[in-house]
Amino acid sequence: MSGLKLPARLRMDGARAAWAQMSPALRAEAAQVLAAAGHEVRLSAAELTDFDSAALSVLLSAGRQCTEQGATLKLDDAPDKLRELARVYGVAELLWPPAAAV
Repeated sequence: MSGLKLPARLRMDGARAAWAQMSPALRAEAAQVLAAAGHEVRLSAAELTDFDSAALSVLLSAGRQCTEQGATLKLDDAPDKLRELARVYGVAELLWPPAAAV
């Protein structure tokens, strides 16, 4: 499993800095995953406890960056409040796509 993790705090005042730090790590992780014939970049949200809607922006940017590289972002251990915030903003399906019908 990847060592990529969201910080404990991700609010508007720190979102730009968090993204500046996360983006290169995501890019490198995606390259490693794809080189190993994988397709899923995993990001843990287990430590995320203090956040606002800026967290959604960072996560959507992370998903877009992974997609641009040919990978998919898998967000693990998301707090219920983050899932609810994503639902309220109408972006839950973008962060947690429904399972594809087989």
